[in-house]
Amino acid sequence: MRLLIVEDEQALAEALALGLRHRGHVVDVALDGGSGLDLALSFEYDVILLDRDLPILHGDQLCQHLQAEGHPARILMLTAAADLDSKVDGFALGADDYLTKPFSVEELMARIRAAFRKLSYDQSGGKGMNIFVNGGLRVDFAANCVFVDNLEIHLTPMEYKLLCLLSRNVGKVLTHNYILKEVWVSDLESNTQSLRVFMATLRKKIENNPSKPLFLQTHVGVGYRMIRLQDDAP
Repeated sequence: MRLLIVEDEQALAEALALGLRHRGHVVDVALDGGSGLDLALSFEYDVILLDRDLPILHGDQLCQHLQAEGHPARILMLTAAADLDSKVDGFALGADDYLTKPFSVEELMARIRAAFRKLSYDQSGGKGMNIFVNGGLRVDFAANCVFVDNLEIHLTPMEYKLLCLLSRNVGKVLTHNYILKEVWVSDLESNTQSLRVFMATLRKKIENNPSKPLFLQTHVGVGYRMIRLQDDAP
């Protein structure tokens, strides 16, 4: 696996790189956001460990650039901020997971392994479905486009991942923990509130009446389900 560490605390960056290299990974290090972006656009990394508070180019901006370029890497954002708003902001920008400093090496490695499994799943095309149609909702997985009543809906990266997961499991109740593992790459309880926030914003974009959802059903205390609206939905 090839990883990029973008971290301005040099001692931490070098310690992380050393530990990952000892585990057989190829690791590059950047100490500022500008250098990190240059490396990220020059090589295809599997996972990027991205500090949020970076000099030259802020981690949020770097994350946005990578999303705009369609970089395939899974992004694990590193930050000292543990509040919900910071996490939601990071996920909205395209981060796949969120590690609050300080963190253990064991936790980091578990997140990296999960991120790599999710990357492999994405690259294999998931269940092989190309287009999902359910009532007025259409998800084109190949083009990464979503339409409601033939109008294109613009989703954040996290909203799109959630919608894809639910669409590929139409009719099934997906638990909070399952969704967190598949989309966030971890199932930490602290991420459950972030999941609720993104489900609420997703509903506002695809439902005509979010208070009476047609597509996304909440199972209180359990999880969420994509309701099948027509028998011939793929």
